Amino acid sequence: MNNRSLKSISIKISSGLTPLRSNNKFWDDGDISWVKTEQLGKKYVYNSIEKITKYALENTSIKLNPANTLSIAMYGEGKTRGSVSILKNETTTNQACCNIEIDKNKADFEYVYYNLKTHYSNLRNLSSGVRKNLNSNDIKNFEIQIPNLSIQKKIAKVLSDLDAKIEVNNKINQELEAMEKTLYDYWFVQFDFPDENGKPYKSSGGKMVFNKELKREIPEGWEVDSLSSWIKNDKSGDWGKEKLQGNYINKVSCIRGADLNGLNGKGEVKSPTRFILEKNNHKILEVGDFIIEISGGSPTQSTGRMSFIIKETLERFENPLICSNFCKAVTLKEEKSFFNFAYEWKRLYDAGVLFGWEGKTSGIKNLLFESFVTNHKSVIPPIKNMEMFYKKINPIQAKIQTNLKQNQKLAELRDWLLPMLMNGQVRVTHSDVDQNLKESEEQLGMVAEPEAKYKVKG
Repeated sequence: MNNRSLKSISIKISSGLTPLRSNNKFWDDGDISWVKTEQLGKKYVYNSIEKITKYALENTSIKLNPANTLSIAMYGEGKTRGSVSILKNETTTNQACCNIEIDKNKADFEYVYYNLKTHYSNLRNLSSGVRKNLNSNDIKNFEIQIPNLSIQKKIAKVLSDLDAKIEVNNKINQELEAMEKTLYDYWFVQFDFPDENGKPYKSSGGKMVFNKELKREIPEGWEVDSLSSWIKNDKSGDWGKEKLQGNYINKVSCIRGADLNGLNGKGEVKSPTRFILEKNNHKILEVGDFIIEISGGSPTQSTGRMSFIIKETLERFENPLICSNFCKAVTLKEEKSFFNFAYEWKRLYDAGVLFGWEGKTSGIKNLLFESFVTNHKSVIPPIKNMEMFYKKINPIQAKIQTNLKQNQKLAELRDWLLPMLMNGQVRVTHSDVDQNLKESEEQLGMVAEPEAKYKVKG
């Protein structure tokens, strides 16, 4: 296995540019993808947040990168710098992206992508200057291990199949979540829940009455009350200690505000392991609890992000869960109202309502939780309607969390294999790949004893 520079296995390595913002002809009604570094990090980039016009392409030096070009973030705060993605369609980028068109006769672009992922830290260490930016010359001369092309393709196939299964699960979850949201909106926003004859209530002439508090019509017999009327109790978060010491002996995983999106399947969960006092065991999260972020947010993101705990959520973790001091855990009075509360909270959050219930302490935004849940009024459906919704949603959420657990295991296996495949410690036969990716159960078994599925040298 030889070390080769990226320049030696590429057709072209270049960066993009940003067309003049003040020239509307470069941007208005553009339909050509223009990628920025903030989009890099996921394996594939299919589209862009912003678009440029054909006029920009023809009247500036910006160039289209062909499909399967690798793009490395040269600038970016936090984790962005050094991140790499594959541009799956013809795409332009800004000047902070270093774009590498791989020569398919010398290297497999998927193999190079995975190899660069193993060198993330080394790439970041190439950075220079006050702002620690990378430059394209350093990237051109960066060396990676290049075996013969057939071995590259086999290695890439193994890792790609694992990522493909993760992506399938993500797409399934997206569809399931869309189904849930549609059902909630249909039943509890449009009020077309099934009536006694199984027909949509409002559309079939169900009686509606005007509510003065909400200034709109709601179904007859439905109540209006504060969100606090749903809540039985809440429990504060805990941060404990980093290591086992004194009376801090109970090992837990701590869910922070930054972990809530991952808990919901929108990224990774990197909850730190902590140790808490035994007397604080009452803070441990249980099935039926909600975790609500009460401090944090940003100018474009309000506080109040929420996730909830079902049995399958807890099964994703080795340790019991607590939430951090910047979050609050909430338990409801009625189990069957669980998903109604979840979707009502999510609806309000997505609509930006919680921006109006924030205060600031030392520059940090805080959710005025008690004030919000006490004063904000919502429609309270009869328990029979909430129970009907609960029965519909509970098995769907169980499936979503099971898929997330499987993705976690698949990612662990991929990350275990990645460096070992790249340095030749592990050899994988083609049959391993095909057999181990057929069924979900096989995947989970493969993770339990990965060494048994592969031939490990040394």
